Amino acid sequence: MRFVQLALLLFFIFLTCPATQAVVELAPEGRSPKVIEEVYWQDQTFFVAIEDVLAAVGRSGEWDSVKHVYRFESPRGSVVIAPGSQFVRVDGSYRPLSRKPRFIDSRLRVPEEFVTRHLPDLIRTPIYYRNLTSREDVEEDEPGTLDRLFAMLLRREASSSNSARLRALALDPGHGGFDTGTIGLDGIQEKDVALATARQLAKITKMRLGVPVYLSRDADYAVTPAQRLEPALKEEVDALLILHAQASWEMSVDGAALVVRPQEEFEGERIDAERGDSMRLARHLRQSLEAAGIETSGIYQAGLPALGRGNLPTVLVELGYLTNPKDHARLVTDAGRETIAQALYDGLQNFIRKTEETAP
Repeated sequence: MRFVQLALLLFFIFLTCPATQAVVELAPEGRSPKVIEEVYWQDQTFFVAIEDVLAAVGRSGEWDSVKHVYRFESPRGSVVIAPGSQFVRVDGSYRPLSRKPRFIDSRLRVPEEFVTRHLPDLIRTPIYYRNLTSREDVEEDEPGTLDRLFAMLLRREASSSNSARLRALALDPGHGGFDTGTIGLDGIQEKDVALATARQLAKITKMRLGVPVYLSRDADYAVTPAQRLEPALKEEVDALLILHAQASWEMSVDGAALVVRPQEEFEGERIDAERGDSMRLARHLRQSLEAAGIETSGIYQAGLPALGRGNLPTVLVELGYLTNPKDHARLVTDAGRETIAQALYDGLQNFIRKTEETAP
């Protein structure tokens, strides 16, 4: 096992690197293209600053510092882009994006899909777009590489102890560094909320149980997808929690949410989410959150890259909505985050106890 861990760690050295920059050409069809050099590769897609995109097609917009959204006018109506939102709002309608706009290097950037698919229709003008950097040139040139790595890492080994005890915990605070995540009321950033909550949960777990807690990041810096998996390399880890927060167009939308992978997989055998340990862990977390007075919208299944594969109990926890006053008040204070951390700790403990009780 130690040899396998060493080999995987060496593999990480080649995988872990900053977001790759690329170069694109963009212009309304028939005009000389403008070169945009500050293009980033993340989450298996390219991201371009919205200001650069609009400037290349002869338009402009502005950042609304009160509502934390970006707006520009188009023949289709007012276009609103929010960091962390899966949709672009055009007057009263919503257009889905496969990747959420995000802040990278302090600039709001939209996925390449927005430029090639939505922009021509919004401005009612065909556009010329050419990416001078192929996907083969960027660091994550094999879409299946990271997925295979998840399958190798997220495998839970049965505890040799019969006691109902968590041996170690892995935490992945979302975003970090130039990737702020979603932005909420008063400019609060998702990356800061996730890290602060992870630190408090780690502190409680260490103090109460005296067991190791491994964080994918312990400060405000960028983390690659591969680095986020490093905590799962520890053979004693019994659970992985991925911490994020949300935003909504409507300030009334609130509550936490939990996400698990649709299937668990180990040694070729696939188990539906309903029968897997990740779902059982999510249910215990939900019960503890609600017992602490934190509403949850439910438990969802999604094939998100952050969840990977394997059978290590893994839950992505959306801690609340940074755009909701009640959730915001809880997420920005030490006392509020401690309530969340304590609830997550209780859910973990209940999950471990039940797992031991039902073990053959």
